[in-house]
Amino acid sequence: MPQLFFRCCYNIFIYLIMLPALGYFLLRSRKDPAYRQRMAERFALQQVPAAAMGGIVVHAVSMGEVVAATPLIKALQQQYPQLTLTVTCTTPTGSARIVSTFADSVYHCYLPLDTPGAVRRFLHKLQPQAVVVLETELWPNLLQQCRRALIPTIVVNARLSARSARGYHRFYAFSRLALDNISLLLAQDSATARRFKALGCKAQLSVAGNLKYDMTVPAHTDSLVAQFRPQLTGRKVWVAGSTHAGEDEQLISAYQQLSVEFPDLLLILVPRHPERFAAVAQLLSDAGLNTVRRSEQREVTADCRVLLGDSMGELLAWYQLADVVFIGGSLIARGGHNPLEAMCFAKPLQTGPHVFNFAQAYQWLQQADAVNWVTDAASLVSNTAMLLRLPQQAAEQGVAALALYQRHGGACARISNVISDYLTSDSGNFRVRRAANVVQWYDAQVFHQPEQLSFTAAHWQQQQAVIGQSRGRNIAWFIRHNATELVMRHYYRGGLIGKLVNDNFSYQSVLASRAMQEFNLLRYMQRCGLPVPRPLAAQYVRHGLFYRADIMIALIKDSRDLATMLAAGTALNAAQWHQVGVVIARFHQQGVYHSDLNCHNILLDSSGQVWLIDFDKCAIRQHGDWMQQNLARLQRSLQKEQGLHANFSWQQHDWQALLQGYNQQING
Repeated sequence: MPQLFFRCCYNIFIYLIMLPALGYFLLRSRKDPAYRQRMAERFALQQVPAAAMGGIVVHAVSMGEVVAATPLIKALQQQYPQLTLTVTCTTPTGSARIVSTFADSVYHCYLPLDTPGAVRRFLHKLQPQAVVVLETELWPNLLQQCRRALIPTIVVNARLSARSARGYHRFYAFSRLALDNISLLLAQDSATARRFKALGCKAQLSVAGNLKYDMTVPAHTDSLVAQFRPQLTGRKVWVAGSTHAGEDEQLISAYQQLSVEFPDLLLILVPRHPERFAAVAQLLSDAGLNTVRRSEQREVTADCRVLLGDSMGELLAWYQLADVVFIGGSLIARGGHNPLEAMCFAKPLQTGPHVFNFAQAYQWLQQADAVNWVTDAASLVSNTAMLLRLPQQAAEQGVAALALYQRHGGACARISNVISDYLTSDSGNFRVRRAANVVQWYDAQVFHQPEQLSFTAAHWQQQQAVIGQSRGRNIAWFIRHNATELVMRHYYRGGLIGKLVNDNFSYQSVLASRAMQEFNLLRYMQRCGLPVPRPLAAQYVRHGLFYRADIMIALIKDSRDLATMLAAGTALNAAQWHQVGVVIARFHQQGVYHSDLNCHNILLDSSGQVWLIDFDKCAIRQHGDWMQQNLARLQRSLQKEQGLHANFSWQQHDWQALLQGYNQQING
């Protein structure tokens, strides 16, 4: 109940800020028209190409995260060459970088606002296998709806400073809306992992390193460097990157003092936010400094004092041209910005004292004597002058920074390997086929051509592929397709209403339908290593306010259900009953609630492996009383079958052996 209350409060808040958010976009669009364009994507109202369905979503909020995510996205494209990746962001600068880097090799759109409806439309249109989020873009509705649809959410490059952790703890009830719904979290460092664990994050946690140590330099950067290097021949270059209000004034003052001793010194000043470009240009004009604005596309002549980097996506080029680099956001209590982009070019670094956003990187830099600490304009002057006077010492600092950068690389390979291991082995073969009112999910390794997929018994009978059938409450067809044996099952309604509407279910979205829920639940259990049949295909057919559904799963060869075995007089020994209990406990440990756990839905194969089947209307739940209720339901089914069959081979001591195995597994 408390979680429901806080979720309602969060949703009310999201709806209340929608108008201010739209106003913000319109305000920003006065200087950058891209903010008022593609507005439909902010609400997931755009059309999505069919090829993008069933892939993997990677979300990187802005340009910096897109740059960091680039090697990972390319690694995932190599890992899953048959899938279309969807890459999302929230800013026009991030969007421009995605388009310039990946062109049509990915589907790109904005991540919608985190309203329940927009998120629902986004997931319904893409039906992704997984959502990969960079750093701390933890949107509660996105994460919660992914969990409800059994879509794994993977947070990579996760970073959580001590200050941010205190904020999460202060608003813990709201933080849980996100933290409780993460599937897998890969932290940049052990301190971040500890902080997430201390906050009660229930995801699988591990440390995989920082993707920004694997940064790839865009192709256009080299051409930009080649364009400007001749213009800067014979000059010293001081680059101040990602600066904020309160820093630009100090940097300009420091430059004016430095230019007395270093008359050929060029300052390349790059404000963090585009909306401040004009204000910084005015500061430079007021200081009487001859300035070239990058947006003017003019040459940097000998009398130019300052190059104002009022363009986006070019900071890496300025860092390459630098003799000394100052990292902004650090003279004020902003927390600092990423030093890795300068480290990879072996540049001597300067920073202010406020670096909590990248505390680990700066700690390593300090230990390697590869960073210069400044506090104000005066210390900027003295430190910059020292580095310019002693180029050998500056170069040694840069080499130490580069060595540190290289030593901590490899995060991309580790993260892509963990993602691949975490997802099911058939993820690369997963496909979505959409036609009119029909949606089909299928394994392309089994069904090489979509036309081979049919959910009608007549089709398979015509192909002479039916190898058997099982009559329980309804028929399940056993089929051999090429080298694969499978079970095809249609969904029917039970109870009195089932006699009236048979197989029509009240409308649900594709992701919430019974077939796709069971399909995704089976994939979840496969990721957990649980013994369940592999899902091969599922179908959703909408008819007005109703839908029908079907599923295909792999046939478990040489197996019999527990009820059939015991009714035939085949007794299980104590070790086998013990193993049945262990397997049930493993499902419960992973939160798998089996709504119909009975002796017909427990199979033993010829090797003695215990399997659970029939996960229609089942779910993932928090541990609770349902676990014992599951066991009680199984016991009642055994007692019922014992009353129906005279030779039913089951005794009370068999149940005790099952409970012993169950309790030993639960208690570890």
